[in-house]
Parts: sequence; structure tokens; C-alpha cells
Amino acid sequence: MSASRRSGTTDELGPDEPERDGPQGPDGPEESGGSDLLAALLDGMDAALCAFDADGVVTHWNREAERILGWTAAEAVGRHGFAGWAVRSADAEDVQARLMSVMQAPGRQVHEFALVTKDGGRVLVRTQSAAVRGPEGKPAGVYCAFSEVHAQIDLERSIALSEALFEDASWGVVLVDADLRPAVVNAHAARALGIGRTSALGRPLGELLAQGVEELESALTHVLAEGAPPAPAEMWVTVRTPEGEKRRCWRSGFVRLASPLAEEPVPLGVGWLFQDVTEAKLGEQEAALLRFRANQLHRAARAAAECEDPAEAATVHLDFALAGFADHALLDRVAGAPRAEGDDAVPVRLVRLAATPAGAPGPSLLSGAAGLPLRYEEGHPALSCVERAGSVRADAGSVPAERAREWALARQWPEDAVHALCAVLRCRGRTLGVVTFLRGVGRSRFERVDAVYAEDVAVRIAAALDLAEAVREKPGE
Repeated sequence: MSASRRSGTTDELGPDEPERDGPQGPDGPEESGGSDLLAALLDGMDAALCAFDADGVVTHWNREAERILGWTAAEAVGRHGFAGWAVRSADAEDVQARLMSVMQAPGRQVHEFALVTKDGGRVLVRTQSAAVRGPEGKPAGVYCAFSEVHAQIDLERSIALSEALFEDASWGVVLVDADLRPAVVNAHAARALGIGRTSALGRPLGELLAQGVEELESALTHVLAEGAPPAPAEMWVTVRTPEGEKRRCWRSGFVRLASPLAEEPVPLGVGWLFQDVTEAKLGEQEAALLRFRANQLHRAARAAAECEDPAEAATVHLDFALAGFADHALLDRVAGAPRAEGDDAVPVRLVRLAATPAGAPGPSLLSGAAGLPLRYEEGHPALSCVERAGSVRADAGSVPAERAREWALARQWPEDAVHALCAVLRCRGRTLGVVTFLRGVGRSRFERVDAVYAEDVAVRIAAALDLAEAVREKPGE
């Protein structure tokens, strides 16, 4: 018997053969290197493997087979089939016939049956068997690879999950390699990125996203070094699309991928799963903004109710509205009597009543005691607001800083203003003036929802100014 046969494996499948002469060394015949290599390969396999010769005698039995069933190679090799030791007697004939039938059939066969462990237990295994051909092409035996059914099912589930994620998942899945470049992209992620699945592979993330790349790469680097974060992260990114750049919010989860074949974990990359939550996030932000503004209006009303001077109450409303809404605010009243319906032929003149400090934050300051009209040029947004009795928005546009400064100063606004919103002050069917909110370059332009809020504030300011006018007209009451 050869050395490999004594260790539980043989140098080829089939019956014992006479020892073949090998190359001579200085101390005599050398051991067959092929047999040692075959034995090492079989023992290193993750799957259990056994083999039979043409008569059904066990010729090979590796370490994984020993782990699953408990029978050692010395106990298994040389036995005729599984009868009397690895299967129940009632099942032995059927199992043997199914295993050996593959010698007369092409390809591989898959079977499931119960084997008996050395301690008397039973293990359900799934086998793949195939015929081993001799030099002349005739069947010389059978090899059989088997594993526990639950392990095989776990593997199949893992493969099925992977396939489903990359084909049918309703969220984006991207496998990023250790160089932070996409290695696999599923269909959903490709649509979200606005690019084909194959076009995204191997490209830097900076080529796929217009903004938000630094935050994403930082998260991926952290996962590679430290592992997955405990909770999903919401990231705002800007995606390039044929229609232009679009800002999106992706709720992202990350998992570090490590090779299961290495003794120590070797990072293969990061699995990045994300879902577009832009609409929900915008809804949350809008709801939070509305709650804040409603609270500000409520607080302003309570504070204004404690003011003895109605004009002071008007500035209280202005100060509360300014928080989180604008950088500057101007309050202008119509010179002379309030403007009624049908006064379109009368030129509009405005007098500054109150303004926030231009240099530093602070409460609005009452001014305009002299009653001198402001030198607003024709077409000024504040004048247009009074003439139309409706809100007016104005922007400096995308111009250099010096041009934006000139734009603001020409309208007698603070030099850092680039966005303006004018809301008319109306009470009892008359126009009392206009309130102007201004934003600097670091803030977004005023939107329609901002105009609605400004109009709510303007209604309260107008009521306070109307009361102040009534008090002045009837000082004795």
C-alpha cells in the first residue's frame, strides 16, 4: 500500500496499484510528491469528499468528511460502501445503488440522504457525485462531495440574496473596492446615479457625484478601518443628470466586506446600501420650519401684547420674525395718510419707521422721527410692493461680489444683501407701508413659502401700526 493510502488518501482513484518506481535520491527512493500534494489538497478542501473504486470500496476520505461524520480516514478507507457503518442497514442498498449509478450516467448527480455519525447520530447531507474515468475512458470509480444540508442551504440562500440585491432590490446597492471605486452596481443604484451599471465600474466617486463626495469617501474609509457604523447615515449629495444637477438625500448603510478564505480578516471593500429619502426629508424639514415659525408668531403676539406703545409692538413682531428667516429687516410706512383703493395716481413715498442694525445683530430701532421720505428710485421693489399691494421678491443674481454690493447700495439696503422680499402692510382695506426682509450671500433666495410667512408677519405689523395711528389721533382716550 502506498504512503498516501496509509494516510487515508491514494495517489489516484481506483483499486490499489503496484508501487511505481520514482526518481532516486542520494539516500534511496524518494516519496511520491504527487501523492503528498493530492493528500494535502483533499484535506484542505472545505467540502467533505470521499471516493470509491469500481467495486464500491472507499479509497479517499478527507478531514472535512471526518469532521462531519466522526469517522477517521483510517476507519473509512478500505470499507465496502457505507453499509454497516455510515448508513442504516435498511438504507444501505439504496444509497450504494444511487452513488454507483453515476458510473453509467453522464455528468454529475445530486442526492440527499441521511448518513450515520460515529457516535450514532444521523446527519442529512447533500451529495454531488460523478464518475472517474480510467486511462481508456472506462469508469474506474466514483468521487462524492457532500456537505450538511443546512450548510448547503445557507450557502444557496447567501447566493440567492446576493443575486436578488443586485437585480431586484428596491434600494441602491454598490460594492466599493478598497480603492473606493465601484466594483458592482445594481440597477437601482445605477438609475439613482444617472449612469449605466457598467459605466460606473472602476470610476472615482468624484466623477459620479457633483457634491457630497468628501462625506461619502470619509464614511467609506471609516468603515474599511473601523467597521460598520451602528446606524444608517443620511447624506446629501448632488447627482449629475441629463436634466442638470439634482440634490438628493440618501439614507445609507455600510458593511465592511472581508474575505472568508483568509486566516485574518482582509478587507475586500465596503457594501454600500442606500435609499432615496429626499421627499420625506424635505417634508420633515418643511414641517419643522412651519412649527418653528408658528411658535415665533405665537411668542411675538404674546410679547407684543405687553407693549404699551403699538409702534414698539410692531418692532417686536419684526424682531421675532427675523430669527432664522433673514439677516436684515426694514420697516417703511407710507408718507402722509394711508394709501386707500383708487389712489394709484398719487406717487408712492415711503418713510423709514424702523430697521435692524446694519453692522451687527440686534433689536430693531425706531427711526424716521423727522418724516423725511426715502430716496427710492422708480421701480424699487418696496415701491412696487405698495403699488401692487402684494409681495415682491428681488435677487442680485449670479454676479461678482462687487456688482452685488452695488446692487444693494443702489436700493439703499445693507451692502451684503443679495436676496430681498417685500411684503405689503395692509389693514382695514388700506396700505400702511411695506416690510422688507434681506438675506446675505450665504443664504438661499426667498421662496413662495417664505413669502407666505412674511405676509403673516406683515398682517400683525400692520395691525400694530394701525393701532398706533388710532392712538395718536385720539390722545385723550
